[in-house]
Amino acid sequence: MSEQRQRTLSTSGEALYLVLGLDKTCSQDDIKKSYRKLALRYHPDKNPENPDATDKFKELNNAHCVLSDATKRNIYDKYGSLGLYVAQQFGEENVNTYFLLSSWWAKGLFAVCGVLTGCYFCCCLCCCFNCCCGKCKPHTPGDDDPDSYASPEDLEEQIRTDMETDVDTPIITQPVNASEKTQLIGDGRRAYT
Repeated sequence: MSEQRQRTLSTSGEALYLVLGLDKTCSQDDIKKSYRKLALRYHPDKNPENPDATDKFKELNNAHCVLSDATKRNIYDKYGSLGLYVAQQFGEENVNTYFLLSSWWAKGLFAVCGVLTGCYFCCCLCCCFNCCCGKCKPHTPGDDDPDSYASPEDLEEQIRTDMETDVDTPIITQPVNASEKTQLIGDGRRAYT
């Protein structure tokens, strides 16, 4: 059983250029010419007795695929094969964001804001004060109002009494907020104060 060699992800971005025998300043035409020349030399059909030719041909195809695409080449030049791996996992448009958030100062900023707010689980540094953990979230006026809670038994009783008294009476008023004071007038209508 042959062991596959473990590849490490580089951040320099030079190995693919070395596979094609080029330097980083080469043009697209240079990449195409070098690929065609080396692909003809290492093609598996032309070298059936050489098992290393297949591996070399695969490396050439991979190098050509990356370096012929302008976006992938730009990512490879900036971040190396680690950048290509991140682009494959998170998308090409998110590579810069990934490396920005993995920088030492972004991690430090996250740690400082976590210490100041007491919450390390926020995605946004401002969420702690308004949304996620709600430690400093302002309370609405009706939150602690005991009149806002109605038990299910009370609601069922109210429905039964309403159905007994108002069989054919249409509803002509809007529902009232529990915090507003109301008075009943003689015919059952509500007057607001």
